[in-house]
Amino acid sequence: MLDAATYTPRLRTVYRDSVRPKLREEFAYKNPMQIPRLDKVVMNMGIGEAVRDSKKIKSAEADLTLIAGQKAVITRARNSIAGFRVREGMPLGVKVTLRGDRMYEFLDRLITVALPRVRDFRGLKGNSFDGNGNYAMGIKEHIVFPEIDYDKVDEVWGMDIIICTTAKTDAEAKALLTQFNMPFTS
Repeated sequence: MLDAATYTPRLRTVYRDSVRPKLREEFAYKNPMQIPRLDKVVMNMGIGEAVRDSKKIKSAEADLTLIAGQKAVITRARNSIAGFRVREGMPLGVKVTLRGDRMYEFLDRLITVALPRVRDFRGLKGNSFDGNGNYAMGIKEHIVFPEIDYDKVDEVWGMDIIICTTAKTDAEAKALLTQFNMPFTS
């Protein structure tokens, strides 16, 4: 059994031992605090069918909690929209924010296990950065994660994953994520 006090995620060790020195050399940072690092990972599932069936939100919450290893939060509608049959306060999705060791563990599973299991995967688009060093991606099927038992899933949902970094530019953020072996196509 792993001792929580001495355990360090593999990607955190990789960041400390190889990524930081490479980024410092590539971008010629004078101060070590200028070197970009991962800040947080936000995962979100929008469950539009929850308007008709409220049990789907509970199922999505349980699945996202399993994937993240942390309790997911139900997101609710801020405004009523009659055309979509949405009332204010109605549950519409689930989200979770990961930081620290859980963030590194999740990214490791995403890069090494989940993305290779995506059907017809040819790499991630290298232009999905927001201009401030954050990367957003979508997955069409949440069942690519090994924590989800395919036989017990009643419905397959897509999810958004946003990787927030402290990088100031997209080039710095892409260099950081590339060092973590993120499979970019261009």
